Amino acid sequence: MITVKIDGNEVQVAPDATILDAAEKLGIKIPTLCYLKKVSPTGACRICAVEVDGADKTMTACNTRVVNGMNVITQSEKLTAIRRQIVELLLVNHPLDCPVCDAGGECDLQDVCYSLDVTSQPFEAEDVNAETIDRWPLIQQVPNRCVMCEKCVKVCHELIGSSALFINEKGDKAFIDKTLEKCEFCGNCVQVCPTGTMISKPFKFKARPWELRKTASVCALCPAQCQVDMHSKQGKLLRVTAEDDTTVNEGNLCIGGFFGHDYLNSEKRLTTPLVNQQPVSWDEALDTVIKELTIRRDEGGGSSLAGLASPRLSNEENYLFQKLFRVALNSNNIDSEMRFGLLRAMKVLHALLNLTGGSNPINRLGQADSILVFGSDLTAEAPALDWQIQVAHRKRDAKLIVANPRATKLAGQSETCLPYRPGSETQLACGLAKLIVDKNLADVDFLRRYVPNYEELFAYLDGLDLDAICSDTGVDRLMLQEAAGHLGQANSVAIVFGRDLTGAAEAEPAVAALANLAMICGALHGDQGGLYPVDDKGNAFGLLDAGVAPELLPGWQDYAAAKPVFEKTWHVALPEQGADASEILSGIERGVIRTLYLVGTNPLVSFPENARWRSALKTLDFLVVQDIVSNDVTAMANVVLPGAATAEKRGTLTALDGRVNILRRAVDPPGQARPDLAILADLFAGLTGKPAPSETALQQELMQLSALHTDACLSLNTRQFCWKHAYAPDERSLVASLPPIKPLEPAEMLLLVGKHRFQFGTTTTYGDATNTLVEHGSFLMNPADAEAYQVASHPARIKVTGPAGTTTGQVEVTDQVPKGLIFAPSNFSDLNAQQVVTSRSNCVPVTVEKA
Repeated sequence: MITVKIDGNEVQVAPDATILDAAEKLGIKIPTLCYLKKVSPTGACRICAVEVDGADKTMTACNTRVVNGMNVITQSEKLTAIRRQIVELLLVNHPLDCPVCDAGGECDLQDVCYSLDVTSQPFEAEDVNAETIDRWPLIQQVPNRCVMCEKCVKVCHELIGSSALFINEKGDKAFIDKTLEKCEFCGNCVQVCPTGTMISKPFKFKARPWELRKTASVCALCPAQCQVDMHSKQGKLLRVTAEDDTTVNEGNLCIGGFFGHDYLNSEKRLTTPLVNQQPVSWDEALDTVIKELTIRRDEGGGSSLAGLASPRLSNEENYLFQKLFRVALNSNNIDSEMRFGLLRAMKVLHALLNLTGGSNPINRLGQADSILVFGSDLTAEAPALDWQIQVAHRKRDAKLIVANPRATKLAGQSETCLPYRPGSETQLACGLAKLIVDKNLADVDFLRRYVPNYEELFAYLDGLDLDAICSDTGVDRLMLQEAAGHLGQANSVAIVFGRDLTGAAEAEPAVAALANLAMICGALHGDQGGLYPVDDKGNAFGLLDAGVAPELLPGWQDYAAAKPVFEKTWHVALPEQGADASEILSGIERGVIRTLYLVGTNPLVSFPENARWRSALKTLDFLVVQDIVSNDVTAMANVVLPGAATAEKRGTLTALDGRVNILRRAVDPPGQARPDLAILADLFAGLTGKPAPSETALQQELMQLSALHTDACLSLNTRQFCWKHAYAPDERSLVASLPPIKPLEPAEMLLLVGKHRFQFGTTTTYGDATNTLVEHGSFLMNPADAEAYQVASHPARIKVTGPAGTTTGQVEVTDQVPKGLIFAPSNFSDLNAQQVVTSRSNCVPVTVEKA
């Protein structure tokens, strides 16, 4: 520590601190315009000018490092005059259009002018500003308002890792331009702009800041669950921001968080209950559901009823959903789309490592020395983890290894890229583990302490043929060795895996192999780095914690083992067994299940083999759909119950790293729509004759029954988030699984189904903003394959047939996918790629023909 004096006050600071840091520690405010704490200083605006003893000119406080004994003056008549003139010069070509500028009332330049008493502009100059840039989707750029602070450029490059913005021209003609192909449309440039230069087109002219009601809440579009502020006016959500740099997302947002909320105002929102497609009152709709469910429960037993829930529901809603079926309907036929991906992975991690999510908070990912991203387009699935990797990689020089068949954004930034053959995930993970052990780089101290059978694991790895692994995976041996070296030599390691892996045919052995790799390379050792499973759905982890699966009870408790405890608490005999999603589909087809209740989910788009679902749903005796928008499945329903979106209700959500986040109600649901918890509570009361359970009562019950939620938040008005039960291995409790390695089946063409970067589930496809960028789904195909199938010229369409069905769509030719692989996003109902793949694999062999 060194000592400096600021305005006569001594303070001790770190040797690399700036004058601005020292002043901040003393509570002394120095005016700034270009300074942004979370990016490197620019020193462009000069407004933070200060006097330093011994210097012959003023210095900029934001980027001048302190030295021991430095004496600084931050306030004087001389400095006020200098700062005032600097602002006057900034205004030379700046239009005084505050009345029509979207930043009016929250403009940093406006505030600086006011604080420095700048009431005139005495200078004249030629107008050299570029014309307003209106060609960018979603964002307008007005160069004549720009003060060239470069905040937008630095955030884009340093934090988001997109590097889409750059300075065009030089000198007084310089302005900020964009490479559209690189842009992620995250809106962070709009958020950090100190003037009205960067403007959100969807928000433009919608409201003045003082008219808006701000609600602190959480974004529920992905399981990273960024903390946000929701701004509403007259009952409509008009914008979402993240203004606090101290949050888990450090004030950053992605396209979903910033622009993806306008589905709330979609014309397809459900606003009134329907019975046989006719509007009715809530009493009539609920009475109909209660009557029909009671009759079918009493006549056919609980086994004839089934329900599918959603990661769009809160923890309390999912908990009540499973309790409704198990207690009120005597049915354990409950599940969700997590069956086809995340649940498969988490069952392995829970069995081997006792994990129910990430092993560390996501900000520890940014502190790792080496990071492996495996089977995940992280930029699409959980952007906040991408930003943590940018911090580690760009600021801390962490080594980045990316294993993915596709050319993702992070793959292009990595030191080592491992483009493996789909289906060889287990071989690749085992190959990395084998090399680390062979090089004597394994975390043996951790293994000896926590893994009783680690020597068995070492013997298993020793018996693997590395040449065969390289042949099966298609990964070059030198690249595999380089990646293993980065992981084995690092002091701290993070491993992230996502949807491309969790939905794979061999997901279970692949996840087991990754768990072993995590233990071997030290990813589970310490509080830096960690092991992070990722999904792309908002409350996926909370849904599983709540026990929405026939083999689970809340808190990841085995259904058969924990059933007596829940029976005693709930005062009911629970059904012996239940059907999962695939078994529910089969049961409907066989006529065993005659009644289905869908809450916030659409199997006709989100589930694999959905052509079977479409046919099966037509044979049901009674179908209840509780959702927020009208779609194909609501059109088939006997009863439609209009629910509320996450911004329209309260509760808690569980993030991928175990944060229990508070969801606050920013606006009311449209029309007669109601929060899902209120609907489920009324149904529970009507079916059991007991009082409708309250939110607080459900939270207390969840805490009582689930060890995961001993610290769950009970006050939704005072705390931002808390932690569920933290991960900590017991001594010699972890198990090293020896995953079976199956030979790969040859296939001429494979179809991989995943997430589109600009859409979140099917939810955001009902809004206008994200649809401005991509409204329809397309098949991504390598140029060589496009030539072979004679679809290289645009526009062209192909017909793709797989083991579960056929679909047709437009082709987008790109080198982002390798030869022999087609990628299709699952977000779009018009493409409906899910009807081609099976319930056991998101990557299947297909035949392709020109459509």
